[in-house]
Amino acid sequence: MAQRRITQETFDAVVRENIEEFDMEDSEALKEAIEQFESQGVDLGFIVKAVPKVCSEENAESQTHEVLQALESLKRAVGSSSASVQEDLRVFTEQCSLGFPQRYLAAQKEAYPTILSCCRRAGDEKEALSGALAALSALTDGQPDLLDVEGREFVIGALTAHQTEAALACLCIRIIRHFSLKHENNRQALVKAGVLPLLTASITQHTQLPEVVREACMALRVMTFDDDVRVPFGQAHEHARMIVAELNGLKVLVEAAKAHSGNPSVLSELCATLSRLAVRNEFCQDIVDLGGLSFMVTLLADGLDSQELVKQVLSALKAIAGNDDVKDAVVNAGGGELIIMAMNRHMSNAQVCEQGCAALSVLALRKPNSCKVIMECGGAMAALQAMKTHPTEVNVQKQSCMLLRNLVARSRDFTQPILEMGAEALISQALAAHRDCGDVGRAALRDLGCQVELRELWTGKKGSLSH
Repeated sequence: MAQRRITQETFDAVVRENIEEFDMEDSEALKEAIEQFESQGVDLGFIVKAVPKVCSEENAESQTHEVLQALESLKRAVGSSSASVQEDLRVFTEQCSLGFPQRYLAAQKEAYPTILSCCRRAGDEKEALSGALAALSALTDGQPDLLDVEGREFVIGALTAHQTEAALACLCIRIIRHFSLKHENNRQALVKAGVLPLLTASITQHTQLPEVVREACMALRVMTFDDDVRVPFGQAHEHARMIVAELNGLKVLVEAAKAHSGNPSVLSELCATLSRLAVRNEFCQDIVDLGGLSFMVTLLADGLDSQELVKQVLSALKAIAGNDDVKDAVVNAGGGELIIMAMNRHMSNAQVCEQGCAALSVLALRKPNSCKVIMECGGAMAALQAMKTHPTEVNVQKQSCMLLRNLVARSRDFTQPILEMGAEALISQALAAHRDCGDVGRAALRDLGCQVELRELWTGKKGSLSH
């Protein structure tokens, strides 16, 4: 059931009533209003939860939120061509950076056309353009629906014109990412407008600059997302294909990784982006041939202490191991052992455990020799320990079950050792606790030679008996 929504004006009116009618202090009035609406099931995620401020000493009766005061000041400055435009843009950017409710409220009051107007008026004046782009970036974070044709043409033109200038390019790329996240139509329109070659060229142009590489990687990755619930079928796969086949994206990313061998945050983004591009068998092999596997294994070995980096490398290894030949290459390079080491090092982190089990599961699939290596290195024990450590995390439970099943599917000799580790009880607990573990959990028990209870469920539809 969808939560109810209210306007900012309604919320502010209740806060004001609490102050004026019930003589509450500002903080008490605000707290009372929040509790009142939340108890009624109202979604306050779009509401600025603050007491409006007096606009000016001359007009003490007029009260509004600070982000709107900043916006009104900016509108006046733009209208009169005042020299205060830059300072007003800075204050507005700060207000938008406070949170999504401030950005949402500003957008309701025509902030987008105002900021876009500032961007256009800035022309080639770098300082003015930088301030306007920063404001546009802050406003559009989480609000991709704001993009219109004029905005799309401007941001593509700005990135094209200022690609050699790192700071401006970085701002343009961030805006493109904001417009593309969770908005398939914007992604497709931006790709048609030529954004993909601009992004890969930005990485090549500024390979030594970590901030540009990170931003461009994130933007490229968003172009391969399928995250817009309003669109049944997106172009995620096609965009990934274009980046790789038409723009030589894999080589661009691997070369950038070599330039930032000591920067975990950049390498993490590069690995995350590579994993989104490994959508075809040949692309997985290309990553290996370009030296991508070598750098991932080295990165994992050198960065075992960094949880975020480990998660992204594990995800990338899982992605490229979709190719059977690459599975062998990963294991031969010591990848299997390193994955298990990473899991043991970060056993308390559910995401690392999930990604580790998922990667090992892919490596073990149809590969008895890989299963032998994983067993010898303690992979089964690590998976079972992950199940014990994270009993409420359904994805950890599912990936662990898949790994255990793949380990014994073609290597029956491992069945007894895994059972002696306590696998049956842990899988049964996962089945009891998580409905989503049903199929994979029962399959794991069956392949381990355990008794499996198959229950038929009647859903009320013809032919709907299921196990």
